[in-house]
Amino acid sequence: MTKPASAKPEGPLRRGWTTGACATAAVKAAYTALLTGAFPDPVEIVLPRGERPSFPLARATRTNDAATAGIVKDAGDDPDVTHGALVLSTVYHGVPGSGVIFRAGPGVGTVTKPGLPIPPGEPAINPVPRAMMRAVVEEVAAAFGGSGDVVVEVSVENGEALARKTWNPRLGIVGGLSILGTTGVVVPFSCSAWIHSIQRGVDVSRALGLTHVAGCTGSTSEALVQRLYGLDESALLDMGDFAGGLLKYLRRHPLPRLTIAGGFAKMVKLGQGALDLHSGRSQVDLDRLAELLERCGADPGQVAAARTANTAKEVLDNAAGLPLADAVAEAAQRTALDVLDGAPVAVEVLVVDRAGHLVGRAG
Repeated sequence: MTKPASAKPEGPLRRGWTTGACATAAVKAAYTALLTGAFPDPVEIVLPRGERPSFPLARATRTNDAATAGIVKDAGDDPDVTHGALVLSTVYHGVPGSGVIFRAGPGVGTVTKPGLPIPPGEPAINPVPRAMMRAVVEEVAAAFGGSGDVVVEVSVENGEALARKTWNPRLGIVGGLSILGTTGVVVPFSCSAWIHSIQRGVDVSRALGLTHVAGCTGSTSEALVQRLYGLDESALLDMGDFAGGLLKYLRRHPLPRLTIAGGFAKMVKLGQGALDLHSGRSQVDLDRLAELLERCGADPGQVAAARTANTAKEVLDNAAGLPLADAVAEAAQRTALDVLDGAPVAVEVLVVDRAGHLVGRAG
């Protein structure tokens, strides 16, 4: 679950492959070598949607008891922290009748909190990659006379350090990365990975019995929430710009109390009905903001200046003494409650300035 990083480049973007796809191809190559003595290179697998990519091997070693294959992850043009990482799968003969047993090797995390698709104590290898690996074990066993009873150990070089750049620690995944992927394909700059992380954060919070969670647009607003409430780290949902992704999931999976915290401009956009708060996907409507300012008691000159302001911050700076930030918080709260559509979630909205000070509040 990777924290998004750099800006989207211009032009067509190249797709890549998930850690789950890389690990699956490595399992196929390693198990083939364990049964036949030879590594297929490149190795082809079938993804859940029918694509058939081939992966060149970056490492191939074998003993009498085990074989290891390694594949360098290519995330395409996505700013994924695991791009270029070496994903390794080691396959051992298992106990007869055991089927496929999964282990976390170096750089792959272990689940420690409830609420995730994999229970605590298990390697952080998600269900779809597990199913893909079981399928290639069955395929190779049928082709070369194997039993299909194997131990699969998945590792990622430098994975523990890379995991600190992801949301894994908050989700209770310790010791390394998750082996992820529902389609096997990385779509560059897709919102789905971030929204997936938000949803897993809600799941973990619910499973832990937490009653108060926070969705913040960034580190400054999150720091304010922590100063106010001292929430458990698992209660800090990494909302970012995806207010809609959080609110829609809470509508179906409610928690008793939600604090939304963010900068003035982003809360203005939420109050105006935007659910994706990214500057490239929604804009502040200065005319509507000026109308709100007028309702707060601004004089005609302030209202006129707001309509031609360069930024929302400029409007706020010129509204000294007026409850504009509180009005923005109230509007954002109304949007949130509309999206929740009666779900039993009490919503508070905090508006934070760039210095990290609370300037507006509702709820």
